Amino acid sequence: MTASPRTVSCPRCGKPVAWVPANAFRPFCSERCRTIDLGDWATERYRVAAVEQEEDAGTPPADPPQ
Repeated sequence: MTASPRTVSCPRCGKPVAWVPANAFRPFCSERCRTIDLGDWATERYRVAAVEQEEDAGTPPADPPQ
C-alpha cells in the first residue's frame, strides 16, 4: 500500500500543493506565488516582530564576541 503525498495549502493563494521533492516551489504552488511572496518581504509588507530594548546610558556597550 502506497501512502499518498502530504498536501499543504499554498501560503499565497491557498491552492492544495503536494509536498514532494518534485515540487521545486514548495510550499508554494508555483513560481508566481513564490515570487509574489518574496516581493512582499522585499518591500517590507511582512515583518518579523521584535521588541526594541532601551540602552542604559550609564552602562558601556558589551564587547562584541571574539
